[in-house]
Amino acid sequence: MNLKKYFIYFSVGLWALASPLSADYEEGVNAAFDGDFATAFREFSLAAEEGLDLAQYNLAILYYMGQGVDVDYQLAYKWTLAAAEQGHAAAALNLGSLYSEGQGVGEDQAEALTWYEAAAKSGQADAAFLLATIYRDGDNTDKDLVLAHAWASMAGSNDHQEAASLRDSIKSQMNIDQLSQARRLFARWQIE
Repeated sequence: MNLKKYFIYFSVGLWALASPLSADYEEGVNAAFDGDFATAFREFSLAAEEGLDLAQYNLAILYYMGQGVDVDYQLAYKWTLAAAEQGHAAAALNLGSLYSEGQGVGEDQAEALTWYEAAAKSGQADAAFLLATIYRDGDNTDKDLVLAHAWASMAGSNDHQEAASLRDSIKSQMNIDQLSQARRLFARWQIE
C-alpha cells in the first residue's frame, strides 16, 4: 500500500475564525500554497500547540513529507494522532496508514483498521474504499466479503468514484445470504 497516496496534502477549506489562532493558521496555509514551507511550519506549529486540529493535521503532513522541516515520522504520528482524536477524518485515515506501515509508531494492523473505520464512518470516502479493498483481499486481516461490500457501499454513499465498480466486483463473489448481511450492515451504519 502506497502511504503517500493516502496522505492528503492540505485541507481544502479554510476556517474563517476571528482569532489570532486562525490568523496564524491561515498565514501557514497561504505560505504552504506559495511553497514557503518554513513559514507554514512556524505558523502551523503555533496553531497546533493551541489545539487547532487543522493545524495539527497539516503540521503532521509537513513532518511526514519533510517540507520546511526534516522528515520525522514520530512527530508526524504525534500530530496526526492529536488531530484524529479531535475527529479530523483525514487525520484518522492517515493515522491508520501510519499504524499499517509502522511509521512513527509500531506496526499494528488492528489499530490501523480502527482508525480507518473511524475515518470512514466520519464520511471519509477514501477510508471506506480502502477498507473495502482490505477486506476483499484479506490484506493483513481475514478476508470478509460482507464487510468489503458494506465498506464499498459506504465509499459510494460518500461519492468515491470507483466504489460502484468495486462493490459490483465484490457482489459477484458473494452468495445471497452474504449480500443480505452486507446490505443490513451498511443500513445499520447509516442510522448510527
